[in-house]
Amino acid sequence: MQIIGITGTLGAGKGTVVEYLQTKDFKHYSVRAYLTEILEEKGIEINRKTMTDLANHLRTEHGPAYVIDQLYEKAKEYGGKCVIESVRTLGEIDSLREKWSFLLLAVDAPIETRYDRIIARKSATDHVSFEQFMADELRESQSTDPTKGNLPGCIKKADLLIINNWSIEELHIQLEEKIFSTKENQQ
Repeated sequence: MQIIGITGTLGAGKGTVVEYLQTKDFKHYSVRAYLTEILEEKGIEINRKTMTDLANHLRTEHGPAYVIDQLYEKAKEYGGKCVIESVRTLGEIDSLREKWSFLLLAVDAPIETRYDRIIARKSATDHVSFEQFMADELRESQSTDPTKGNLPGCIKKADLLIINNWSIEELHIQLEEKIFSTKENQQ
């Protein structure tokens, strides 16, 4: 079993990294999908705020790594190569580090590039002004509480960092070089 956790700033390209890893036979486990399912069951509007509030509530109620641990258990049951997206708290990283083979990959890009990307992808959580985008990121960047988002802290704890400010092809090259180029990672 091999698990790659993905962290990074909003709109940096985490989903594009996941899509590439899926071409390498990694099974995808998504925090967004997990939270969306719960919100839909409860009849709550799906947006970045409701997703963040739900994740923070679950972590506060059940422990700082609750959401990621739920996905980890599914990955463990699967038993193969898995990618868990998106690691957002220091408590989640600590929990994953205690488990099986785990690599944390961080993805970042300049803020203007990231905003352009989220507007282009047109998801329900991304229909926001640039000011709201910056406020959302700030909300997920400052907490020292292990149950709340701290994207800069997660990026600092990453094993690998990819700056995704080029083309998708360049991103794929970086992934090949950083993840798959050594014999150790090809097992």
